[in-house]
Amino acid sequence: MKEMDRRSFIFTTGAVVASAACVPVGAVTMEEKKMYGLIGKMTTVPGQRDAFIAILLEGIAEMPGCLSYVVAKDPTDANALWITEVWESEASHQASLSLPAVKQAIARGKPLIAGFSNGTVTEPVGGYGLGSAKK
Repeated sequence: MKEMDRRSFIFTTGAVVASAACVPVGAVTMEEKKMYGLIGKMTTVPGQRDAFIAILLEGIAEMPGCLSYVVAKDPTDANALWITEVWESEASHQASLSLPAVKQAIARGKPLIAGFSNGTVTEPVGGYGLGSAKK
């Protein structure tokens, strides 16, 4: 891992402190509910990233138990994107995989995927925006 220089450390620390100041007093902490999170990088077949993003973003509001689903372009790789998910539980994530819309999206998106990397499971404990999710 590359060592962080003093300027980067100060900037990063300042950004963390500033963002903490933006979190309202009523920000959600759901540690006791043991949320389930996933973060991963996906690489698409060259030139297919936007088509794949469109597939991923269709119908995401219809996933029960999904508190957050963010798709972001990787600015350093024209074929890569990052997906960050927060679920009420691991069971709600697993249940989403059996939804017809999700199955259809997987079938449509699979040919556009060149690879996966940097995937990790997380245990979210709270944050800004999670409180507005549908229960």
